[in-house]
Amino acid sequence: MEGMTKDTPVTKAMGNEHDYLPAAGRDAMLPFYDLFTRALGVGKVHRALIRQAGLAPGDRVLEIGCGTGNLTIAAKDDQPGAEVVGTDPDPLALVRAQRKSKGRSGLRYERAYGQQLPFPDGSVDHVLSAFMLHHLDPQVKEATAAEVLRVLRPGGQLHLVDVGGNLTAADGFSARRMLKNPHVAANLGDGIPRLLRTAGFDCEVVDSRVYRHISRVTFYRATRPS
Repeated sequence: MEGMTKDTPVTKAMGNEHDYLPAAGRDAMLPFYDLFTRALGVGKVHRALIRQAGLAPGDRVLEIGCGTGNLTIAAKDDQPGAEVVGTDPDPLALVRAQRKSKGRSGLRYERAYGQQLPFPDGSVDHVLSAFMLHHLDPQVKEATAAEVLRVLRPGGQLHLVDVGGNLTAADGFSARRMLKNPHVAANLGDGIPRLLRTAGFDCEVVDSRVYRHISRVTFYRATRPS
């Protein structure tokens, strides 16, 4: 999951210095990242997001904040005829993602920040994002939304899922913990649709449901106007 950027203070975690938030929060935790996300049930969320995207042969698909590549690989496996690229600023996570990809053709990774995507204007059909947005500072969120709009073709879509939406304490223990997380605050209510509409997208809420070990998860579809 993507985090801080070149425009934010350097973080120090367990002796490491970065201008981004590592995929597992800390470099030393990276070997456990896939086990942790599997235990949380993140794979179910990824599959739901891919179904929402409705990928087709020949589509150009980009994931921002791909971490160790779980969603990127799942998207490729769902639609082998698509060209899929995963991006993340964490080089250690990308090494793991590449190793897990097992030579799949039409699948590659690039080190990149969400607000500095190395792709031409209008060159992507679908952008995927899972549990990344809440890690970003407000200015970086705005820049990332604008950059995603730029690389999408007219009519192209961003499919985004994150903790937030109409999250309340009634959603359970995990939700009550999330409500205390300052990074999630901007995702609550209409925070994400407002962000994306301000960037120029047409945005709609596709689904919102509670995953026991994660909290309330909300799915969004944002379309670049034609």
